[in-house]
Amino acid sequence: MKKKTWVSLVLAAVLLTAVGCGQKPGASNTEAPAANGSAKPEQKTYKVAISQIVEHPSLDATRQGFLAALKDAGITEGSNLKLDYNNAQGDQTNNLSIAQKLASADNDLVFAIATPSAQAVVQQVKKSPILFAAVTDPIAAKVVSNVDKPGGNVSGASDTNPEAITRLMDFIASNFPKVKAVGLVINEGESNAVVMGNKAEEALSKHGIKLIKAPVTNTSEVKQAAQSLVGRVDALYITLDNTVVSGVDTLLQIAKDKHIPFFSSDRDTVEKGAFATFGFKYYDHGYQVGQLAVDILKNGKKTADMKVTVPDKLDLILNLKAAKDQGIEVTEAMKAVVKDKEKNIIQ
Repeated sequence: MKKKTWVSLVLAAVLLTAVGCGQKPGASNTEAPAANGSAKPEQKTYKVAISQIVEHPSLDATRQGFLAALKDAGITEGSNLKLDYNNAQGDQTNNLSIAQKLASADNDLVFAIATPSAQAVVQQVKKSPILFAAVTDPIAAKVVSNVDKPGGNVSGASDTNPEAITRLMDFIASNFPKVKAVGLVINEGESNAVVMGNKAEEALSKHGIKLIKAPVTNTSEVKQAAQSLVGRVDALYITLDNTVVSGVDTLLQIAKDKHIPFFSSDRDTVEKGAFATFGFKYYDHGYQVGQLAVDILKNGKKTADMKVTVPDKLDLILNLKAAKDQGIEVTEAMKAVVKDKEKNIIQ
């Protein structure tokens, strides 16, 4: 037999053997099916819905932090996350409609941002796990009945450390001796605002300072309410009141025009132009809840066993430009209260 013919026969035998074993010519052994014949499992897609009562910096930052925590855990929109974001734009009818829609949907998790959203979602959604954020007092709001062991399908994070309000009122009393009355624009239809307003009033009364309230029912009334306080109060304060924070620009302008010290309950409003608060970053607050979500989605944790958390990194935050605009002389004693001066003294 000629050498060329013999080589051809050998190659033909190899090809026949490969075909007989179900392997394509030239295919790598690594491309063969798994030993048990099963296909590679498809990547799970997580369905997460968000209900947010209104757009404003603190709540937006909360949502961004939440999604960042999911992304850091490998859960990303456009890849393995199907996100249903809903914003009620401050309208309670919309808020209820969103909650009812989510109740009939098949979501792996529902995230409610702010007290009104959490209340509506908790009332309507019974099948999916629920996490909340930016809720001042989850027990008073009837979102949960026990913060240490919530039970049921609801848990999350409160955005208020009870000490924050007291420390801010003490700061006002210690550093602004001429302040005898503090004005509060408030939507008393928001339970979180009522709780915080009462806490502020109690703290101020210990220093002989009055809290004068100017009630509103929607954001369009904020300007008129703030103007009604001019000449009657020596400082302005707002709670984590979604209605009022949404219209905070008018308050900031009045504080600047009339040289009235303006205190808030969140860092974002201070960054925007209020003078001071005891607070934290809402992005971090949202990120914290996002980590709880990862435990639920990827690790099978139950909301019933998840303790409701509160901010644990309170610090005085000062805006020096706002101080100048509002006619405030920032003393060394004020600055001394700030622990992290690099991050929390805003130039």
